[in-house]
Amino acid sequence: MRIDRSWRAAVAVLGALLASAAPAQVSTPAPPAVVGAKPAIVERITVHGRSLEGNLEGDSADRAVLVVLPPSYKNSPKRRYPVVYALHGYSIGAEQWTREIHVPQTIEGAFAQGAREMIVVLPDSKTAHNGSMYSSSVTTGDFESFVARDLVGYIDSHYRTVADRNSRGLAGHSMGGYGTARIGMKHPETFGALYMMSPCCLSARTPGGDAAADEKTFAALRSPADSATLTWGQRAQLAAAAAWSPDPTKPPLFLDLPTENGQPRPDVVARWAANAPLAMLDQYVGNLRQYRAIGLDVGDRDGLKDDAQALHAALDRYGIRHDFAVYPGDHVSGVATRVQGQVIPFFSRALVFP
Repeated sequence: MRIDRSWRAAVAVLGALLASAAPAQVSTPAPPAVVGAKPAIVERITVHGRSLEGNLEGDSADRAVLVVLPPSYKNSPKRRYPVVYALHGYSIGAEQWTREIHVPQTIEGAFAQGAREMIVVLPDSKTAHNGSMYSSSVTTGDFESFVARDLVGYIDSHYRTVADRNSRGLAGHSMGGYGTARIGMKHPETFGALYMMSPCCLSARTPGGDAAADEKTFAALRSPADSATLTWGQRAQLAAAAAWSPDPTKPPLFLDLPTENGQPRPDVVARWAANAPLAMLDQYVGNLRQYRAIGLDVGDRDGLKDDAQALHAALDRYGIRHDFAVYPGDHVSGVATRVQGQVIPFFSRALVFP
């Protein structure tokens, strides 16, 4: 897939796909069902995020969460389980994420093929502009703390977990892979292993081209909710700006765009660059060394391959042990198969089980 290098298309890649490819996120091939796999239990709950209260965008602090309990959970009342938190990509929520990775079938299949049983938690982080970027912003709320503190605390208090960082994993695809990198760098006290699937937004973006038309479109919006009428790529621009360049003095969107009159704004571009994991990594080397295991993969036909390889090289440069794989596929074609055959088994090996 060719990636247009104009500023508009570069921002659209924030969710890891061109706008025209976005619908493919919910139509992915499933691996064959594993004979003899025992059924998992899927619970749909709501978790209140104190970290999200009072966000200027007006997004709900009550978040939908899917909890996948392993087959033995109901019949083993004294048994405790490690937990993996799995973060969805841009423009989809937790329900669509389960369809993209064919949950619970792929999790059940992984257990049937020998992976140790664990709990898998899939939180929803959709916002007015279709995605939180799992960042900390007064405009969208502090989704970093929601995942690392509010959500983990709720799951530990309501389910039979092993409440220890060495028994918690964090994973995600595309924007969720970005969130895994970002939250993982900052919260080694919470998680013990990371797996980034085709992470987006790893490198800083450099504005170029004419964004004046989009600026006029955005200026006509009267509320964040009005962005629902915009294109996928335009909403991705607003999602990034709400997450990385919030501005509490600029209603109704409460954000700064990276261009003005079609020209780059260096101050805002710098703020966006400060949120790129490849730029952040040098500050968090000590934190990354604390992980029991780190996984990273990307498809060989994914437009995000170069950035994933750059992250692999950066981890190598610092001698941080990690698994890296380039597999045959595009951005979404191998995701469900990877969950069953690679991601769940990775955490089965990496996490501490009682």
